[in-house]
Amino acid sequence: MNGIYIIGAGGHSKVVISTLRSCGTAVAGVFDDDLALKGSLVLGVYVEGPCEALAAKSGGCAVIAVGNNQTRRKITERFRSKLNWATAVHASSYVHDTVTIQNGTVVFAGAIVQPETAIGAHCIINTGATVDHDCTIGDYAHLSPGVHLAGGITIGEGAFLGIGSSVIQGIRIGRNAVVGAGAVVIRDVPDGVTVAGVPARALRAR
Repeated sequence: MNGIYIIGAGGHSKVVISTLRSCGTAVAGVFDDDLALKGSLVLGVYVEGPCEALAAKSGGCAVIAVGNNQTRRKITERFRSKLNWATAVHASSYVHDTVTIQNGTVVFAGAIVQPETAIGAHCIINTGATVDHDCTIGDYAHLSPGVHLAGGITIGEGAFLGIGSSVIQGIRIGRNAVVGAGAVVIRDVPDGVTVAGVPARALRAR
């Protein structure tokens, strides 16, 4: 294998590429279904064409560089038997050696993940996010830049935590829940509910 393939050619792709390069990992090419992007460059890497072209590279290793949780899920289902999924952890992040990280997850620059935390598949631990001890983060969850989790928190599958939000210890954030930017969560958030504010309060169910 000559490098990792990237699915997605937006701004998030730039951060994934820089994360891989920080560890000395080569990027083999970028793929995106927006045909207008074919032949363009993302941090010097060519966009080779639509994602179906990547399917021809059966057995290759890829990272999905798409911030939307549901879109990442759909992509993994689309290529379930055709690709292997790489994990990318930036060289400037801190991840304790007791942390477990499943395939497809990315941990960006400045992130901190403390002991005995379990991170699922295809998660995003974005720039400068901190995850304290004994947290559990479900598949396809996204912690935006500057999110802070105290210890013993459970983040449900597909949950999205907005930039700069904070969660106190022992809280459960439900599946597909959304926490607004800058919110402070002091109570459990049910599945599919959006919360915002200080302290965070429910806005609507998804």
